[in-house]
Amino acid sequence: MLLLAAVLEKKVSLKLANHDIYLKVAGGIRIDEPSVDLAILASMASNFLDRPVDPGTVVFGEVGLAGEVRAVTHTLQRIREAEKLGFKRCVLPVGNIKGASRTSMELVGVKNVKETIDVLFKQKKQKK
Repeated sequence: MLLLAAVLEKKVSLKLANHDIYLKVAGGIRIDEPSVDLAILASMASNFLDRPVDPGTVVFGEVGLAGEVRAVTHTLQRIREAEKLGFKRCVLPVGNIKGASRTSMELVGVKNVKETIDVLFKQKKQKK
């Protein structure tokens, strides 16, 4: 978690160093799956920016120290399970898009942390 906070600071300029950061996982399970990196990062950014991630969006991917978002295994299974749970959009590593194209869910591939934050928290343009 501290490494992900450091990546957010370096690559997105979110100043987290002076903040306490806690992570709570439902049910008290342990997380050792690298594919949750991007979701944890999104959660930290959401809290810091005080802007929620759209509740219909699921996020997964491994985050490297240089801020890159790496492909993960079992993509189609993850997406199918998210669809069953009612999610409509999936933010995932761009390297996983090809193997996940057989879905009705909107797929948004991201290459790095900056792109992920832009996708999740970009300002919606107001209609005139």
